[in-house]
Amino acid sequence: MQNSKHPGQDRSRRDEGRTRPGRGGRFSGNSERSTAYPSVGHTPHYGEPPERDWEIAIFGDLSDKQPEILNRLVDVPRRSRGTIFFDSCGGSVYTGLAVATIIRLRGLKAAGVVAGECSSAALLPFAACTSRYVTRLSTLLFHPMRWQSEESVRLEEATEWARHFEALEHSLDDLLLQLLPISADRLREWTRPGRFVSGEDLVEAGLARMVDLFQGDLRSQIAQMASSVDDRSTSS
Repeated sequence: MQNSKHPGQDRSRRDEGRTRPGRGGRFSGNSERSTAYPSVGHTPHYGEPPERDWEIAIFGDLSDKQPEILNRLVDVPRRSRGTIFFDSCGGSVYTGLAVATIIRLRGLKAAGVVAGECSSAALLPFAACTSRYVTRLSTLLFHPMRWQSEESVRLEEATEWARHFEALEHSLDDLLLQLLPISADRLREWTRPGRFVSGEDLVEAGLARMVDLFQGDLRSQIAQMASSVDDRSTSS
């Protein structure tokens, strides 16, 4: 077992000696921005953003940005609508799980949009969004859990961490199966040994809808999709 820094070990300064699992591998220095608005009384059509909604961008390593991301998600009104833009390589799986948990337990009706990459632990909050959108160039990496320690770990500790990570990995797979309309066989095919999934792959699997960089802004494209659904319902 390598005694090297695990991606997303920024929190280890507060938690010395603890090994943290993650599903990410690269670091990014990008930052995220958010704008929060109060909830409004108007109830929009299915899939249509309200006139005033919030936007949050999750960029870079989840662990590096953990305090900002969680604080901004709890700052927006409960059960409100908004958009989360993703360009994240992943990071600590605990942070990804925490973000997904807050989205669900606060009842946020979030539209998740993969602006660039959404990989590894970042898949959890993306899956927790009530609607998901990608472009043809969006990239998502599914892979098994990875972990490293920057401390010398005794054999007994390593054995316990291995047991914990194996159980946690199965639990997270089950969670993704609940959050996404995906079969266990397809998830297993994508995750082991790992696969880069394109935006088109995700749309073909029925897990997201496609948006186009040249067909207007996100709001207008979502509204057009909702209108198409209404038209089909009326004609049937």
